Amino acid sequence: MSRAIAVLRPEPGNRVTAAAIEAAGRTAIRLPLFAAGPVGWTAPDPAGFDALLLTSANAVRHGGAPLGALLGLPVHAVGRVTAEAARRFGFDVVHVGEGGAVELVAAAAAIGVTRALLLGGRERMLDAGGVVAQAITVYASEALEIAPGQAVRLRGAVALVQSARAGERLAELVAPDHRAITSIAAISTRAAEAAGSGWRRVEIAPDTHPDTLIALALQLAD
Repeated sequence: MSRAIAVLRPEPGNRVTAAAIEAAGRTAIRLPLFAAGPVGWTAPDPAGFDALLLTSANAVRHGGAPLGALLGLPVHAVGRVTAEAARRFGFDVVHVGEGGAVELVAAAAAIGVTRALLLGGRERMLDAGGVVAQAITVYASEALEIAPGQAVRLRGAVALVQSARAGERLAELVAPDHRAITSIAAISTRAAEAAGSGWRRVEIAPDTHPDTLIALALQLAD
């Protein structure tokens, strides 16, 4: 019998991922650990930058009206979902990376970007430095209260861990004596390490594409 797969990412991505899992004939546990929301910000003069870096679709979803002032900047995005959100807003996406934020910066630098503007969340892996001339917080993810009755559903499941914060929160919700029957499909080494030790199995996806992580979770669920 297949194990259930716990989807922990915030909405609206949670329902999209859960629907893909259910379409594959498996059981999805929809349990967002965080909720993303906008943070007030002011767009800088775009003339001071030669590129816009986006590492999450949430930067577009919650960036609001100030994003309009930056539409002339070419966008480098992490992942297909982020790129699609940027294109829908009207941005010209010139590069889509399937690695993480660090790989995106390296790729941008390799093609000549020297003064990039990064829009991201309050908790992010990158800040200003190197080719990233400025980093601005445009959204924040706040922890949701998870009742004990909800957390117990994670026991014996395969948990999709798509950030270090999610890994840390998962470790808080699953007692050490229940980790031996619970597995993790992680988006990165950092996310896996944040969950700590003692899990039944921990596997890391070879890239950040959503479909890759889902495929890994399906394998672990069998």
